[in-house]
Formats: sequence, C-alpha cells, structure tokens
Amino acid sequence: MPELPEVETVRRGLEKKLNNFIIKKVEVCRDSTVAFPKKKEEFIKGLRNSLFYKWDRRGKYLIAKLKEVQNENTQNPLENSQNNGFLVVHLRMTGYFKLIENSTHPCKHTRIRFFDKNNNELRYIDVRSFGQMWWINKSHSPNKIIKGLGSLGPEPFSKDFDANYLKKVISKRTKSIKAILLDQTIVAGIGNIYADESLYSAGISPFREARTIKKSELIKLKESIVTVLKKSIGSGGTTFSDFRDLEGENGNFGLQTNVYRRTGKECRKCGNLIKRQKITGRSTHWCPKCQK
Repeated sequence: MPELPEVETVRRGLEKKLNNFIIKKVEVCRDSTVAFPKKKEEFIKGLRNSLFYKWDRRGKYLIAKLKEVQNENTQNPLENSQNNGFLVVHLRMTGYFKLIENSTHPCKHTRIRFFDKNNNELRYIDVRSFGQMWWINKSHSPNKIIKGLGSLGPEPFSKDFDANYLKKVISKRTKSIKAILLDQTIVAGIGNIYADESLYSAGISPFREARTIKKSELIKLKESIVTVLKKSIGSGGTTFSDFRDLEGENGNFGLQTNVYRRTGKECRKCGNLIKRQKITGRSTHWCPKCQK
C-alpha cells in the first residue's frame, strides 16, 4: 500500500501537472470507487467545470481543493470562480493516476476518468479496486464525512509530533512499538515499510512493548522517522509491486532499504542476517543484533 512518501510523491506530481486542468467530463468505470456521494451521478455533476486548484495530503489521503470555473475562455478564468469543495482520494493498495494527452482507450483496470476541454485525461487505475474517491461539496467538512480522515494522528513532520507526544501516547501501552507506528490515529501516514526502516535506524526492536521505550530512544525514533520519510520522498517513494508516480515511474527508495524485504541478507551495519516475522498480521523485518 502506498505510504506517506508515495502519496506525497503523487501529490507533488498532481500539483505540478494539473495546475490548469478544468474538468469538463467525468466517466466512472467502476461505481464502487465512488465512496461519496452515494449516487455516481451526483459525483459526476458536482465535479464538472471544476479546476484542481490546490493539492494537499493528510496521512495517506490526497485532498484536492476545487474551484468552479464559470467561463474558462476569459483571460483570468479564476476571476469569478467559486469554491467547489474537495475531491478526496485514497489509493489503498494498487491505485495510481496517469495523465494522458489526447485520451486513448482505457485499460481494463481503469476506474475513473477525468477529461479537460482538450481531451487530456487524468486516469485513475486500480488493479485490486480498493481505492476510493469522495466529492465533498463546500457545505461539508471532509473530516466529518470521511471517518478515517477525521481520526488521523499528527503528521510526522508537524510540530505536534515529538518525543513528548510519543511518550504521552505510549506510556501505558503494552502493544509492540511496531503496532503503535502502524496505528494511523497515533501518527498519520506510516505503514509497514517505513515502520521497519525507522525502527532499524533508531536501533529499537519492533517487538518491544511501547511503554518500555525510554524518552531518549523516542527522541532518536522521531528523528529516524523524519529522516527515513524525507529520504524516501527524495527518491520518489518505494516500489515493490504496484506503486507508480503520475508519469508511470517506479519509486527508487526500495533500492536503499536496510531491512524491509531483505530477509536472509546481511545487515549493512553488522553483517548478521535480517530476519522476518509477523506482528499484528504484518511482515516485520529487523536485525536482531542492531535492534534491542
């Protein structure tokens, strides 16, 4: 599943490529991809004549702020534009966008298609079809409509996410620190890859009870999380299966992982073999010697 760096990579690509994209037509190829409104006709009607004005990210959610353009043929089409709410996207496991000039026939995994007046297409493709989209009009709050969005913890790069916050939320928890990092209500955007890599970088065993971790270790863990995420964003995210950026390119961070998907290979620090075991149903990779 795309995690924070992959979603941030997509956000940056969408913001760069779609700054003048005004939706003239929407084609829903799979109804279940539209999570809100319940009727796909409302989704389609609501998005027509909308400009992708600004792209944000919250955890693993993409959030496009929309402007309704009355007349795009004027010198400044935004002059009389109005707020038209938000398009919110969760890519889930295999969803990705592709920008296509002069639209072509869609592949069988195409779920939603957005067209501008020049027949350029923003195509949403999702092999496993778990991804979802919400059009939320200006009278509603995305946080109220989308339960998962409203319950997210702080962003790893925010001032609210520090060692004091971590100490407070884990002080009485007997869950493993790996399970804590995967909990989106505690910290937004971290998934399996970056939990494993951050714990390795901090020298903390993924099996440790969260409450046993000292504040000095939490300071190091927080710094490791930020460093690992920034490094991955700089590499365009990680691709091990389906992730693609807007131009169809793989992320390169997978070439730099220290433990994730390196079971049985030598640790880059000590030479011991990397091990793998499941925690809360997720494959966990670690070095038994470097992580205590």
